Amino acid sequence: MSVIHVPSECVVLAMDVHKNTISTGVLEPGSTQVLVDKISTDDESIRRLIARFEDPRRVWACYEAGPTGYELARTLRAVGMACEVIAPSLIPTRSGDRVKTDKRDAQRLATLFRGGQLTAVRVPTTTEEAVRDLCRARADMVIDRTRARHRLDKFLLRHGRIWRGGTNWTLKHERWVSSQRFDERALTETFNHYRATLSARVAAVTAIEADLLPWADRAPFADPVSRFAAYRGVTPLGGLSLATEVGDWRRFPTAGMFMGFTGLVPSERSSGESQQRSGITHSGNVHLRTQLVESAWAYKARPAVGATLRKRQDGIHPDTIARSWTAQRRLCSRFHRLDARKHNRKVVVTAIARELAGFLWAEANATNT
Repeated sequence: MSVIHVPSECVVLAMDVHKNTISTGVLEPGSTQVLVDKISTDDESIRRLIARFEDPRRVWACYEAGPTGYELARTLRAVGMACEVIAPSLIPTRSGDRVKTDKRDAQRLATLFRGGQLTAVRVPTTTEEAVRDLCRARADMVIDRTRARHRLDKFLLRHGRIWRGGTNWTLKHERWVSSQRFDERALTETFNHYRATLSARVAAVTAIEADLLPWADRAPFADPVSRFAAYRGVTPLGGLSLATEVGDWRRFPTAGMFMGFTGLVPSERSSGESQQRSGITHSGNVHLRTQLVESAWAYKARPAVGATLRKRQDGIHPDTIARSWTAQRRLCSRFHRLDARKHNRKVVVTAIARELAGFLWAEANATNT
């Protein structure tokens, strides 16, 4: 993310974008009066908006990041207009302002943009966005599979079928599930429906992973994915998710800034001699944060390079492997120390995920010699 400073000679075009309408605010150079209008989001309306300006290269547009995506920014950039997508969580707000309308949002956005008070997010390439959406689709399907498993587990538990043979959803556990029989016909039908739903969810995850995995070996993802996969807890698909969610790691000058972007840093309210820290900020990219937390669980065991990790490290530069081992030794040790002091293991995992984010940032910006 970076703060945007609009040249004084440029026209500011601020847009409050919704599904069917766009409220526009135009601020001419040297003026403080924002001219507000409302247009449709169809292609013809966008073309008429662009045609209002004699020279699109003198226009600097902006709108908030949201569900409408980046297509509008790409359209405006294609005609030579500068366009930035603004981070909504970093827009300054006034505590006493209780009126919110599309018109006021467009006016405020134009004024703040002219004053250099807005922070832009990076617009990914179409390929990066497409693969990122595929990664997110896989994450959704994994959640669906987990829910299907939980429903089947709870059904069996309600009827006294309790698995005590170890971890759930191993091959041994699945054979046990398949062996269950019920006297009541309705229960048998319920059991079969739950199992059929789970089979469909498992097949969906398998299919999308088969589509996703080849992208880990293609540019521009191959290099960062191979580096990240050399770290414990980061699978090739996990590394691909990290690479697509972040894009350009160089936009974060320090590891601390990247940790802040993940939303894994503690929130703080301090004034005078009073200092109060609470839970993590949860700001930034939730998909990135989820992947880091998932990877952090791998560090609860002792430092070791197993067969799977060794296979992922095959052919990787020795400097990356050395950094991976350093990270593993530190994070495993820290996991055990924190786990001995904290009552909530989720707090421990969050702390490890935050430090892992720092190691991965350093890896992405390192130059192997």
